[in-house]
Amino acid sequence: MAAHNLAFLKLGGSLITDKNTAHTLRSGMLAQLAGEIAAALRIRPTLQLLLGHGSGSFGHTAARKHGTRQGVSSAEEWLGFAEVWKEARALNQKVVEALVDAGLPVIAFPPSASVLARDGKVLRWDLSAIQAALDAGLIPLVNGDTIFDDQRGGTILSTEDLFIYLARQLHPDRILLAGIEDCVWADYPACTQRVGEITPATFEQLAAQIGGSASVDVTGGMLEKVRAMLELAGDLPGFQAAIFSGMVPGNVQRALEGKTRGTLIYQPEK
Repeated sequence: MAAHNLAFLKLGGSLITDKNTAHTLRSGMLAQLAGEIAAALRIRPTLQLLLGHGSGSFGHTAARKHGTRQGVSSAEEWLGFAEVWKEARALNQKVVEALVDAGLPVIAFPPSASVLARDGKVLRWDLSAIQAALDAGLIPLVNGDTIFDDQRGGTILSTEDLFIYLARQLHPDRILLAGIEDCVWADYPACTQRVGEITPATFEQLAAQIGGSASVDVTGGMLEKVRAMLELAGDLPGFQAAIFSGMVPGNVQRALEGKTRGTLIYQPEK
């Protein structure tokens, strides 16, 4: 199962919400990003695109309160699981509306309804409908979500977790992770030493310096994002990932057009 000229783009939760204040949408930013995606697709109409977004101050706040990612078993924890789902669902609807308002043919695929996990990783996911959406010229949208897990009872999978599974099945050329940081920093949180590119050979020396997330994030910080993208780069020939700021006007559009900024993650050709 593969698509030609396919890119994945994540709109980070810290980008589209204020992660430090619960239930706070950055509606102006979301509208700007949707417009940039639409503009890029007008320039590159043959580009196939799969979108994802984080949960930001909607899902993460509730998830941390209930410890949902670690597992769900008691009646109280299952109520928490449902609360986290509700928060993620509320943000997803707002993202859908903003994308549709920009004229994008988006269709949401809620992972909670179709993914089964085992110990915090995707176990099964029928991608036939997502592939059909791509083939029809539509834009599938996924999001960090609560997931039933056959070992933990329930858990949370981040957009990156979902992208990792999707990438191994759909083989995108690029994964673009748009957040609030300009790049990966070698000295986070001082943020004075930019890392322009990361390969397997340079990762280990950087790993101790790359920080986590500055805000509430129950699904792993920057280090885990980089590690996951490097694994994909090692497995998928020609694959590249980029971590960059979506806060800078035009950056998302430029990234979709192939003019990637920020930090590039890849496996050099041997």
